[in-house]
Amino acid sequence: MTGPENTRKTLHREIDAIKITRIMLSRWYILLFTILTTLLIAHLYLWLSPKTYSTSGLLKFEEKKPELSDLVKVMAHAARNQPNLQSEKFIIHSRSILLGAIKRLDYQVSFYAPGKFHNRELYPQKPLHINLLKPRQQNYVETLFTYKPVNRETFNLSWNTEGQEKHGLFAYNSPINIRNTHFSIQYPGPGNRETTYLFKFNTSESLLVRVNKGLQTSEPVKNSNVINIWQTDSNPHFAADILNAVMAAYLSYDRYQKTQSATQMIHFIDKQLAFLTSTVKNAAGAVEKRKQSSGVMDVRVSTNHALSKLGELEAQRSVLKLQEIAIEQLKQQITADKSELSLNFNLEGHVDQLVFGLLNNLNSLLSDKNILLKTYSPTSSAVRDVNIQIEQVKNAALQNINTSAQRTRKNISYLNSRLAQLNGELAALPATEKNLVGLERNFQINEKVYSFLSEKKLETQINRAAILPGATIIEHAQFDDVPISPNKPRVYRTSIIAGLLASITILILLRVLNPYIYNKETVEQATNIPIAGVIRKFPGKTGADNAHILDLVQPRTVFAESVRAVRTYLNFLAVEKKSKVVCITSEVAGEGKSFIAVQLSGTLAMINKKVILISADLRRPKLHEAFGLANHKGLSNYLHHQHTVDEIIQQTSYKNLDFISSGPIPPHPAELLHSEKLRELIAELRTRYEMILIDTAPVGLVSDAVPLLCEGDINIFVIRYGVSRYTAVPIPQGLASEYNLKNMVIVLNAFEENRLHAGYYKGYPNFGTPQYYADYNGYASSGYYEKEQKLKWWKVRR
Repeated sequence: MTGPENTRKTLHREIDAIKITRIMLSRWYILLFTILTTLLIAHLYLWLSPKTYSTSGLLKFEEKKPELSDLVKVMAHAARNQPNLQSEKFIIHSRSILLGAIKRLDYQVSFYAPGKFHNRELYPQKPLHINLLKPRQQNYVETLFTYKPVNRETFNLSWNTEGQEKHGLFAYNSPINIRNTHFSIQYPGPGNRETTYLFKFNTSESLLVRVNKGLQTSEPVKNSNVINIWQTDSNPHFAADILNAVMAAYLSYDRYQKTQSATQMIHFIDKQLAFLTSTVKNAAGAVEKRKQSSGVMDVRVSTNHALSKLGELEAQRSVLKLQEIAIEQLKQQITADKSELSLNFNLEGHVDQLVFGLLNNLNSLLSDKNILLKTYSPTSSAVRDVNIQIEQVKNAALQNINTSAQRTRKNISYLNSRLAQLNGELAALPATEKNLVGLERNFQINEKVYSFLSEKKLETQINRAAILPGATIIEHAQFDDVPISPNKPRVYRTSIIAGLLASITILILLRVLNPYIYNKETVEQATNIPIAGVIRKFPGKTGADNAHILDLVQPRTVFAESVRAVRTYLNFLAVEKKSKVVCITSEVAGEGKSFIAVQLSGTLAMINKKVILISADLRRPKLHEAFGLANHKGLSNYLHHQHTVDEIIQQTSYKNLDFISSGPIPPHPAELLHSEKLRELIAELRTRYEMILIDTAPVGLVSDAVPLLCEGDINIFVIRYGVSRYTAVPIPQGLASEYNLKNMVIVLNAFEENRLHAGYYKGYPNFGTPQYYADYNGYASSGYYEKEQKLKWWKVRR
């Protein structure tokens, strides 16, 4: 070869899955360690984390018609439209519903069993009977008490107050007052004499936060009339009980809201009846008294007919006046911006049926507005839109109500005119009979109105009793002791995945952060300088003197064969030269250039080549130790004209192999190697030897090697596995270009199979001219080589 080619090489970049797998398995102990570590962390997490349980129930919403509908007609305003599930879900989460559920639960004291890391709630067990001396008190002390029994009469209590630990000895059944919390504890019996318990007093607010935090609702199927409601809590018994209490409280609230209109109507009638009761009694007494005092026991038949007609008209007018009062109250409710409207009297026939529909729409819009105000501000666009709709419905309802009020007033005016006619007829009666007729008329009017109101009250009471909630509990909450959090299978699966990802991350970091060269592909991809061969890792310890020439000691090892492969490659370089000068260098010390120089010189001597090895590293001479020779005189003496060529050449114990040591360290080695005397030495040695191997100083540290490389017919740059950095790869190409060096090649030293740093692409680099060399990976057991003594796995450097 005449030099490195500048042809740009291409590389097939298809990722090889098999190589990726081998990379992962090459560090199986990292994979195992990370998975075991994450599993241990998962186990500790499951052990230390408090468990969360869940239970669920189903509510179905539908309008239930009363079974007495064939006897009485339920008021139109008492019925609702198809329920809005979104609104109902907000109602379930409302404060009033949850507080009602908490009252049903009657859970004023929580008991706990102490644990190493967290306390275990004992609900529904109550190991201690604690009497609250002021059960309606809401400002209980919010601290955790520790109860420790002493004997049958006394016990210890400890608690924390404003960061200070308090202790006290108390007697059973005696009043205890701690920060305005009054209670007493009964003797628990002999079974709990040595048991320690923790307890605290629950307020409605504290339980409200707990319940609201774990309460959730959803629709199992979209556009259905079913709501799935579930509760999560650290205690499965509490979760089931509170969820059932929430559903029961919601049904009670729903029925209460539906009966509000009937209840208001009953209150209205009761007020009227309370007034009429005394009026009827007084009127009846006055009639009897008048009959006895005047001696007139009855009126005439014609007068009696007029009196009956007059009473009838008076009763109708009284009922219309009551309807007028009810209409006016409804009008006041609409204009007063109440959150919910209801008719408090039966206005059927006196109010247009359109009003009932408008009121239902208005109630629905008011409910939607209340729900929106929990999420949006009053000035938001959503609330403004609802306000506009409310105003439109209100205006339409008021217009219809005003029309109904005018119609009622016209009917009252008509009845007044008829009553005036009849009163004129009765005015012609004698005074005594006229007075009796007036008293009987008042009695009949009040009696009829009283009967009318009594019938309406009974009808309304029947209607109210027949009203049912708009929802049904399809499925009650059940106790479930299987925790949903932490989910053990999921946690372990996650830990295994995390371990795999952690191991992959570690392997990626090892590859990415690694500054050293571990595979030949890295060199192939980074430079166009040809690789002369891959010298395998020396099977054993080389020692400081590099004394082993393995080609002679163990000729059938993979290492020896890899050295022979480099020797063969060198024979085909500079073939026109009868005597070849081979310079060996590297970037820094410790990359094995001297070791390779010894091995190559030995294997070249074995094929009857006349070889001389020169130690040209004048700063750190060590090569003479490999042959056990002295370094009293050598290259530095020759360059200083102190000795002749024959005087510095030393015979080694190997046939056909001579050696020139570096000699004493000179004060200016770089300048010394630039002298004309060096070229004279090389010219003289060419006449005596076929192969002249020169071990130079590292080019990355000093410039001593440059004049030697310029004299070389073949220049070898050594890159060592796991020692040379990526910065060493472009150096040989730079030297060849700058100094026009001939036959610059790279030898990869001490290489062994390393799956972690191996390439993960399919295919191989493609140079301008095909090139072949073996790296001997996977061939050690082929039977062609002697089995080398392997080190233990923990001593092998991978």
